[in-house]
Amino acid sequence: MGTTMIDSAKLEGFVMRAMSDLTAGYTGVMVSLGHKLGLYHAMASAGPLSAGELAARAGCAERYVREWLSAQAAGGYVDYHAISDTFELSPEQAMVLADEDSPYFLPHAWNVPAAMWFDEDKALDAFRTGRGVAWGDHHTRMSCGVAAFYRNGYRASLVPQWLPALDGVVEQLKAGIAVADVGCGYGHSTLLMAQAFPNSRFFGFDTHAKSIDEARLNATAEGVEQRVDFSVANAVNYPDERYGLICFFDTLHDLGDPVAAAQHAAAVLAPGGTVLLVEPFAHDRVEDNLSPVGQLYYSGSSLICCAHAISEGGTLVLGAQAGPQRLADVFRKAGFSHFRRAAETPFNLIFEVRR
Repeated sequence: MGTTMIDSAKLEGFVMRAMSDLTAGYTGVMVSLGHKLGLYHAMASAGPLSAGELAARAGCAERYVREWLSAQAAGGYVDYHAISDTFELSPEQAMVLADEDSPYFLPHAWNVPAAMWFDEDKALDAFRTGRGVAWGDHHTRMSCGVAAFYRNGYRASLVPQWLPALDGVVEQLKAGIAVADVGCGYGHSTLLMAQAFPNSRFFGFDTHAKSIDEARLNATAEGVEQRVDFSVANAVNYPDERYGLICFFDTLHDLGDPVAAAQHAAAVLAPGGTVLLVEPFAHDRVEDNLSPVGQLYYSGSSLICCAHAISEGGTLVLGAQAGPQRLADVFRKAGFSHFRRAAETPFNLIFEVRR
């Protein structure tokens, strides 16, 4: 047997990369604690604070707070002032950690990897047997974490940017059309549109009953329950309302038969209607997706997206990095002739689809 030569520089570089990822896991726990304990909120716009001052503001024990602050400073999540022995949350850090309405707010998103750890036994079984794991079979932190992860991004982009990028759709929404939100989850995307376009009627569909319950509560809280209807249904059996707009927000790649879902959309779409397809940002080739965004989406896809698609039969398991060509092919097979990239962000691709 030949001797494999180890490049010590490459080894050290990879070890440091792996340690960085391990550190991120620890940091996620610290971020979740900081959010739930109100530590970030107490630091926002407060200027430099000692550990004791922050502990008093947040109602926590000083010794724990000091260690938490030191961990946060080591990771660059707060700033440390050595001369005064104080810690400060910058305006930029506050947008990510303290402002729940910011499009960059992230603490809730740590519920997703937490749920993935809770579900490790299910993942092990799925990998070994090829069985799927349905969305509703995940830990409860999964659905709330995913909903929160996308909520603020949709709030920042959906109404002011994505809908105007679709030819003529805003005018139709203002005049009044029926809109379907397929895979609506907690209904955040549905409600954003309902608030912006009071003359239109909105229908949200999801297979996860608990998410539909949350969506109904959210509709009531936002005061639009009279113009929004949330129902348990899948992507191939929701009712025909002659929709002027059918939306798939980060959901098509989760479906066991995306072609059938696109075919159903074609069948219930009003003449001249539009499909809005929002998918995770991806290029068509694996080698072009080898980035932090790709690492995030491929990892989530392994345990969430592919697993759910397989649980639905897995006729075509797209995964969260399908890329534009495979997505366009889905709609071509379903009889659509128009497929246009209308917009994009570092995390999403937005397509306009018409028959």
